[in-house]
Amino acid sequence: MKQLYDTTKKLEGKYSKPEGPVKDKGGKTVTEIQEQRNRWVEYFEELLNKPSPLNPSDIEATHTDFPIVFTPLTIEEIRMAIR
Repeated sequence: MKQLYDTTKKLEGKYSKPEGPVKDKGGKTVTEIQEQRNRWVEYFEELLNKPSPLNPSDIEATHTDFPIVFTPLTIEEIRMAIR
Protein backbone atom coordinates (compact mmCIF):
# COMPACT_ATOMS: atom_id res chain seq x y z
CA MET A 1 0.00 0.00 0.00
CA LYS A 2 2.86 2.38 0.84
CA GLN A 3 4.48 1.82 -2.55
CA LEU A 4 1.17 2.62 -4.27
CA TYR A 5 0.89 5.85 -2.26
CA ASP A 6 4.51 6.84 -3.03
CA THR A 7 4.08 6.09 -6.75
CA THR A 8 0.86 8.11 -6.91
CA LYS A 9 2.54 11.09 -5.26
CA LYS A 10 5.51 10.84 -7.66
CA LEU A 11 3.19 10.87 -10.66
CA GLU A 12 1.30 13.88 -9.28
CA GLY A 13 4.57 15.73 -8.77
CA LYS A 14 3.87 16.14 -5.05
CA TYR A 15 6.58 13.81 -3.85
CA SER A 16 9.11 15.20 -1.39
CA LYS A 17 10.35 12.06 0.33
CA PRO A 18 14.16 12.07 0.47
CA GLU A 19 15.55 9.04 -1.28
CA GLY A 20 19.06 9.05 0.12
CA PRO A 21 20.96 5.84 0.70
CA VAL A 22 20.91 4.11 4.08
CA LYS A 23 24.35 3.27 5.39
CA ASP A 24 25.48 0.87 8.06
CA LYS A 25 27.84 1.82 10.89
CA GLY A 26 30.85 1.18 8.68
CA GLY A 27 29.61 3.55 5.97
CA LYS A 28 28.66 0.77 3.55
CA THR A 29 25.44 1.40 1.61
CA VAL A 30 22.58 -0.93 2.54
CA THR A 31 20.50 -1.87 -0.51
CA GLU A 32 18.00 -4.48 0.68
CA ILE A 33 14.71 -3.10 2.04
CA GLN A 34 14.69 -5.39 5.09
CA GLU A 35 18.32 -4.53 5.88
CA GLN A 36 17.46 -0.82 5.66
CA ARG A 37 14.55 -1.30 8.07
CA ASN A 38 16.78 -3.24 10.45
CA ARG A 39 19.37 -0.45 10.31
CA TRP A 40 16.73 2.17 11.13
CA VAL A 41 15.54 0.06 14.09
CA GLU A 42 19.12 -0.25 15.30
CA TYR A 43 19.71 3.49 14.88
CA PHE A 44 16.64 4.53 16.88
CA GLU A 45 17.24 1.96 19.59
CA GLU A 46 20.72 3.42 20.10
CA LEU A 47 19.39 6.97 19.94
CA LEU A 48 16.50 6.50 22.36
CA ASN A 49 18.07 4.06 24.82
CA LYS A 50 20.60 6.48 26.28
CA PRO A 51 20.71 7.39 29.95
CA SER A 52 19.03 10.62 30.92
CA PRO A 53 21.53 13.50 31.07
CA LEU A 54 19.86 15.04 34.12
CA ASN A 55 19.39 13.57 37.54
CA PRO A 56 15.70 14.15 38.40
CA SER A 57 16.59 15.01 42.00
CA ASP A 58 18.63 17.98 40.69
CA ILE A 59 15.60 19.55 39.02
CA GLU A 60 13.84 22.11 41.18
CA ALA A 61 10.09 22.59 41.05
CA THR A 62 8.96 25.91 39.65
CA HIS A 63 6.10 28.17 40.63
CA THR A 64 3.00 27.08 38.69
CA ASP A 65 0.24 29.11 40.30
CA PHE A 66 -0.20 31.74 37.61
CA PRO A 67 -3.04 34.22 37.99
CA ILE A 68 -5.59 33.98 35.19
CA VAL A 69 -7.51 37.15 34.57
CA PHE A 70 -10.83 36.50 32.90
CA THR A 71 -12.98 39.30 31.63
CA PRO A 72 -16.07 38.76 29.52
CA LEU A 73 -15.45 38.98 25.79
CA THR A 74 -16.83 41.92 23.87
CA ILE A 75 -18.91 41.51 20.73
CA GLU A 76 -16.05 43.01 18.71
CA GLU A 77 -13.55 40.46 20.08
CA ILE A 78 -15.90 37.62 19.16
CA ARG A 79 -16.35 38.98 15.63
CA MET A 80 -12.58 39.29 15.18
CA ALA A 81 -12.06 35.72 16.40
CA ILE A 82 -14.65 34.35 13.96
CA ARG A 83 -13.02 36.06 10.98
